[in-house]
Amino acid sequence: MSVAPKDKNAWLWIPFLYFTQGIPYILVVTVSVIMYKRLGIGNAEIGLYTSWLYLPWVIKPLWSPIVDLNGTKRKWFLGMQLLISMAFLGIGLFLPSNSFFIITLAFFWMAAFASATNDIASDGYYMIGLTQKKQSFFIGLRSTFYRLAMVTGQGLLVIFAGFLENQYGDNTKAWSVTMISAAVLMIVLTISNFFTAPKFEETTTEPTEKPAGFFEVFATFFKKHQIGVALLFVLTYRLGESQLVKMASPFLLDDLGVGGLAYSTEAVGTIYGTVGVIMLSLGGILGGILISRDGLKKWMLPMLLSLNLPNALYAILAITQTTSLYAVVGTVVIEQFGYGFGFAAFMMYLIYVAEGASKTSHYAIATGFMALGMMLPGMLSGYIQEWLGYDGFFIWVVIAALPAFFVLRYLKYPEDYGKKTAETND
Repeated sequence: MSVAPKDKNAWLWIPFLYFTQGIPYILVVTVSVIMYKRLGIGNAEIGLYTSWLYLPWVIKPLWSPIVDLNGTKRKWFLGMQLLISMAFLGIGLFLPSNSFFIITLAFFWMAAFASATNDIASDGYYMIGLTQKKQSFFIGLRSTFYRLAMVTGQGLLVIFAGFLENQYGDNTKAWSVTMISAAVLMIVLTISNFFTAPKFEETTTEPTEKPAGFFEVFATFFKKHQIGVALLFVLTYRLGESQLVKMASPFLLDDLGVGGLAYSTEAVGTIYGTVGVIMLSLGGILGGILISRDGLKKWMLPMLLSLNLPNALYAILAITQTTSLYAVVGTVVIEQFGYGFGFAAFMMYLIYVAEGASKTSHYAIATGFMALGMMLPGMLSGYIQEWLGYDGFFIWVVIAALPAFFVLRYLKYPEDYGKKTAETND
């Protein structure tokens, strides 16, 4: 059986694959926060328990060689996507139970492990199916559809939940229907990926794609040049954002008396699902195009700035405690554009770190460290917010972004990496 050529139908399968990758991630790590907040769970418990859900993404390198060595990436991601659908269905069905918190957390864990494995397979498929110049060109499209999925979850699904809250007058029933709907969405996306993803791996892949053994995967990764500095950069790149993402929605939802802005569930979903999605898309697409045109080196600092500077706007909102729709929407517009723009550089750097043999497993290790950089600060975010209040918390978030800028000074990588005209071995 012939293997599909590299770059085949990339405009078709990349949007579907990365939209599907983003849906479970946003539901597990962000929408779960909103859901539990609406069901009466406190900020400290929300920050702690939902941050633990990052763990599968942190430790996924432990089983990434299994994905690398057994079967095809396509079969792996299709199987995991189906499992994720079942997990969300379980959450929806058990939310009305008396022990909903423990049971739904267990299903979120199931979804998280399946989602992390889906990431390993999807990212490996991306690197196998595209030449390097196409990897950099499509990084913006890939990042955009991943972020579109996140805004779909945090936007459209939350709007839907808010609408149902008003219709039913029962938050539990509203969120139960919402999570069942998310399960249906995942099934539809799984079917779409089955038909759109080419069979790149139906015969033996190049030797460079297959690691020689389980332990060699890890040994070769940690022998990479400047790996210590690289991992420190990966851990700190999103240090501020990792805390902001946990408390941004509670901030908008909480009452004025405790420092929040008292927005409704539907309003929060609408803000992120309208202007947020547009600006996020523009930022991600522009970031990918610029890296493809000029290389990663030129845009790393501007993109790091664009990811972190908008966090200061949340501090201003919290200090002034303005409920102005213009101020809140303006903050989301700038933040989402900056997030999409800034994340393009981060994803391209992770691909650079994974270069060489066993790139699927090495990319999983790199993104595992990225997840660790999200999990540990996120676990403390609720406690820090309760200690400092929302105004002090968002000021702290701005300060927490500084270490990445210090580490960037010592980071070494090819100036033209990701540039469309750069020499490649593909």
